[in-house]
Amino acid sequence: MATIEAYETKSGTRYRVRYRTPDHRQTDKRGFKTKRDAGAFAASVEVAKLKGEYVAPSAGRVTVSELAPRWLASKGTLKPSSRASTETAWRVHVQPRWGSTHVSKVTHTAVQLWVSELAKTKSPSLVRRVHVVLASILDIAVHDRLVPANRARGVTLPRRRQSHRPYLSIREVETVAEHSGEHADLVRVLAYVGLRWSEAIALRGRHVDVQRQRIAVVENAVQTGQRIDVGTPKGHEQRSVPIPRFLIDELEARIDGPEDLLFGEGKTGYPMRPDSKRGWFVAAVKRAQATHRTMPTVTLHDLRHSAASIAVSAGANVKAVQRMLGHSSAAMTLDVYADLFDADLDTVAANIDAARAVECGQNVGTGTPGTKADAPTSP
Repeated sequence: MATIEAYETKSGTRYRVRYRTPDHRQTDKRGFKTKRDAGAFAASVEVAKLKGEYVAPSAGRVTVSELAPRWLASKGTLKPSSRASTETAWRVHVQPRWGSTHVSKVTHTAVQLWVSELAKTKSPSLVRRVHVVLASILDIAVHDRLVPANRARGVTLPRRRQSHRPYLSIREVETVAEHSGEHADLVRVLAYVGLRWSEAIALRGRHVDVQRQRIAVVENAVQTGQRIDVGTPKGHEQRSVPIPRFLIDELEARIDGPEDLLFGEGKTGYPMRPDSKRGWFVAAVKRAQATHRTMPTVTLHDLRHSAASIAVSAGANVKAVQRMLGHSSAAMTLDVYADLFDADLDTVAANIDAARAVECGQNVGTGTPGTKADAPTSP
């Protein structure tokens, strides 16, 4: 059991707590101004030892920078693109502020102030990514019994802003494709099938099932700087997506062999993403806008959003769109594309109106009495 001893200093009486650590080493903590404070500390030590939660006061002297390499090494399954963005978040934002701080000195209030300052100039998604890096490093500190709790958890983070997404109509997609020259088929695959750029450029002949009109999304070629890293699709989830009939002939004509890339050279000649300011896609959009003056300015990734819009307009439900785009859940699809399903609410109201008319013998849309014979067939 812990013992409490008084000793004298120039500032008056102070108290020391002597106790044994879980590995039976004798240690102490001094400097308590009252015997009550010393007793509270002694009791907390004994409770922590009984619950297996004891943390040595000296353990928290490890700095955040000392823990960072250990944390990053534990993220061995990160894809190259995710690893690059994580390392950048650490180097640019976390290390300058927290690198030299002892993990025991990181406070909830300080982390909240830091997050709030970042949010004034940085996007919510970047602030969240940066916070995850710090919080994850401190999780290591908790698991290794360097600190009793992670003070970075539970802070208020900025909400993600729902930005306006531009959607292209089928006619606008075709105009962009026509102005894309040799890349026309790639534009159509992105806009009608909904693949990510990295998924589309990884397509090989064996991934296209002409008979079933399906594309197997099993690989992903992500560009990091000037390097292409080939791996599994986002989330490591493979999927099968439908190909519209009009695209079958175009894709079949591109198949030279089962292992050859559809949109590259041979088996390893992956195309690089076009420059966002002067590349072929930007030029194609500008030429298309000369024809369709109301057409929005779009990026390559906006073609994927357009694919979702076109699918919904064609009658696809949220579950079908989820499977097509490879989202982890239908809830995620609804969160991302809630605006596309607004029309479904109008349909629900109309169907309820019609069903009520059938049951109550009223004229649809008027609420006036009618006969069962006048009522429409229940949807």
